[in-house]
Order: sequence, then structure tokens, then C-alpha cells
Amino acid sequence: QVQLVESGGGLVQPGGSLRLSCAASRSIVSMNTMGWYRQAPGKQRELVAAIGSGGTTTYADSVKGRFTISRDNAKNTVDLQMNSLKPEDTAVYYCNARVLITRYWGQGTQVTVSS
Repeated sequence: QVQLVESGGGLVQPGGSLRLSCAASRSIVSMNTMGWYRQAPGKQRELVAAIGSGGTTTYADSVKGRFTISRDNAKNTVDLQMNSLKPEDTAVYYCNARVLITRYWGQGTQVTVSS
């Protein structure tokens, strides 16, 4: 089992930046993939960004060039730096960890982009 706790969400104006952080309750070295998903009202949860154990990253087309995912195995954290935020980025953001076929989820953190 692993618990994931997100932090860093909030209200930001369009064009602004936020940094989300996900803290795991145990070492993330053995986790195959860690990532961030988001879910907007009335929409399905979607992948935002993911990072493999070797550092390979994947991004949704809608966030490429604006968001950066990183993992710190020493601190057991995965961060998502979000720049040039748009109103359509508004959603609850969830941290996810995959160990083989098992997925773990955090409780989510709200990100609202509005003027």
C-alpha cells in the first residue's frame, strides 16, 4: 500500500503558474510510473503527465510546453510545474502511482484558473 498526498492547488489568474506536489508514504523507487491526472466537472478523468522510473515523460497534447513533471526519489515526491495556465486547465488534479498492475490515487487538489 502507498498513500499519496497532493498539495499546491489553488486559484490563479490566466497566464499564471502553480506547482503541485505529491508526497508518497513510502519509497517511490519501485513505482513503475507516477503521474498526474485531472478531472473537470462533467468530464472524464484524463492523463495530464506521467514519468517512468527511468525518467521518461509523457504529456497530454493540451499541456505540452506548459507543464513539466519531475520526480525526486530521495524525497519520495512527484511535482507538476504548471505555467501559462488557461481557464480550461481548471480541474481537480490527482496524483497517481502504478506498481505493476496496481494503481494508487491521492485525494486530489483543486486548481482553478480564473480572472
